[in-house]
Amino acid sequence: MACGGPGLTRGQKVVLLIGVTLLGLAHTSCARVQAHYLLPKLAVADPSFLPTMEAYTSAALDGNTVDLLLNGDEIFPAALEAIRSARETITYEQYFYEEGPIGLELAEALAERCRAGVRAHILLDGFGTLLIPAAYRDSMERAGCEVSTFRPLSPLVLLTPFGFGRGNNRSHRRILVVDGRVGFTGGVGVSPKWLGNGRKEGHWRQTDVRIEGPVVASLQGAFVENWLEATGNVLGGEPYFPKLSRRGSVFAQVVRSSPAGGSFSMYTMFLLAMSSARRSIYITNPYFLPDQRMTRALTEASERGVRVVLLLPGAIDNKIVRQASRSHFGPLLEAGVEIYEYQAGWLHAKTMTVDGIWATIGSTNLDTRSFALNDEVNAVVYHNEVVGQLEKVFADDLTYSRKVDLEQWRSRGFLDRLLEILSLPVRPQL
Repeated sequence: MACGGPGLTRGQKVVLLIGVTLLGLAHTSCARVQAHYLLPKLAVADPSFLPTMEAYTSAALDGNTVDLLLNGDEIFPAALEAIRSARETITYEQYFYEEGPIGLELAEALAERCRAGVRAHILLDGFGTLLIPAAYRDSMERAGCEVSTFRPLSPLVLLTPFGFGRGNNRSHRRILVVDGRVGFTGGVGVSPKWLGNGRKEGHWRQTDVRIEGPVVASLQGAFVENWLEATGNVLGGEPYFPKLSRRGSVFAQVVRSSPAGGSFSMYTMFLLAMSSARRSIYITNPYFLPDQRMTRALTEASERGVRVVLLLPGAIDNKIVRQASRSHFGPLLEAGVEIYEYQAGWLHAKTMTVDGIWATIGSTNLDTRSFALNDEVNAVVYHNEVVGQLEKVFADDLTYSRKVDLEQWRSRGFLDRLLEILSLPVRPQL
């Protein structure tokens, strides 16, 4: 019997969340990605880079439009407009959903379309959406929406550290596809914390994308993969996978990984892009705990003359995570990597650009949990104009950030060092 349903009080759900997190520590300490000892000598601009990347990830498709959406001010209106325009199908996958005005508005918009005869399939992660009000889910189900939970928390979660079940393998994906033609992905969650412009304390600075064109079918593929596991039902046909014509000139991929199923393609994608940089690597990420191999890829890039700039949180919802991340700064700073910490709000955007011609935007954090445990999905773009827009956003975010100085980092205080030590036992979980 699944836990975490409407029968539990909010307090009981919070206790369950804490318990599952603690139980995950023992299991995650053994989580590892597939080893990547040697990488090919490539440049992102080389003709052979794209087919190499495709071999380890997915096909890149031409003819797309990719529009950046910045923060709740742009993300939620665009998503709600698409939902309200649906005529046949909506597929929606969300990792984080909690009570608030935007959560209620989304639930009502989905319910209204279901009452109008649209087939809506809503997939909520069993851990991250545990605090969604039962009334939201009930209203969607009463309207005829299909709502399912991905890997519900159950008594089997107690056995996860001993190799039974997949309670610690979550779906961290964020996907919205309307009529099989318009797609959204990124890292947004449904919470009042995502409202606004990303420049306010306690609110998230977020970057997502809206996509039209042939690559939307790949995003739909990521959804139906998880829907099949959760429900046993296969979605398909014209309402979900219509013939998609060209909508623009952007080459794009949708890269998905599912470590529980043996897929570590996201880790390979990031490593290949980092090792193929020749001019610049600009990374924005809220949870930055790279392993030794990825750290080496970044330091080697800097040592060969690539400008490597990291934009990381100055404040975040988890102090231990921030200190665990900061403990890794030494080798990066010594190699010439520039590190900035965002000061205007809570940073949650997950983007990387390389050499002004390649970029990725999605749900993936640069940590063990994203690479070795969670199902993730990222859009990848090969287009100077879109990548240039991301680089401008990155430069603008740096003006709201503080640069980390190597000597200042070396002289950090006792409390910071203590928190770094305390983070050691849980670092693989982060």
